[in-house]
Amino acid sequence: MNKLKSLLACLFLLTLSSVMSGQTGKPSTIPLNTRHIIDAWISNTEAHLVPVAEAMPEDKYSFTPTIGGFTNLRTFAEQLKHLAANNYSVSANILGNKPTPDQANEKGPDALRTKAEIVEYVKGSFAALHKAVATISQENEVEPLTNMSGTWQRARLGLAIDAIAHSFDHYGQLAEYLRMNGIVPPASR
Repeated sequence: MNKLKSLLACLFLLTLSSVMSGQTGKPSTIPLNTRHIIDAWISNTEAHLVPVAEAMPEDKYSFTPTIGGFTNLRTFAEQLKHLAANNYSVSANILGNKPTPDQANEKGPDALRTKAEIVEYVKGSFAALHKAVATISQENEVEPLTNMSGTWQRARLGLAIDAIAHSFDHYGQLAEYLRMNGIVPPASR
């Protein structure tokens, strides 16, 4: 997970440095800033994860791997609720709000049980991220947040990058769950 976060941070910095130096590859009339780049990454992440959530049949939402000595794994549904709860928690923290208990513990609401409910929860979590990232400015992107610890968790920019990295960690797990059920992930078709 740390390697993925480091890779995403490097990719972000490379993208930002090429934009700042005017080497974007094609002319654009839209001035880019950190918020635009992060929002584009959130859109990309959403474009990968929502189709994965939609691809698994509802009767397989309770699937967990059983071969290979795996124990105490999240079901497919729990994976989705976990990543969505994290997205909501990150969004709340970026906005300076307190996450709800089911967001803070990254489990999501127990009441969400059907595929349709969980897919909507995932979609809503990305909408929340878009809304939160829209408030990031050059002035506040690395401004220390109160009641936060760690390195990247103390700043809005770090939280947004963490949400993307975290979501893609789970994308890999969810894609494997699909393959274990004979389903090719949508992005691989």
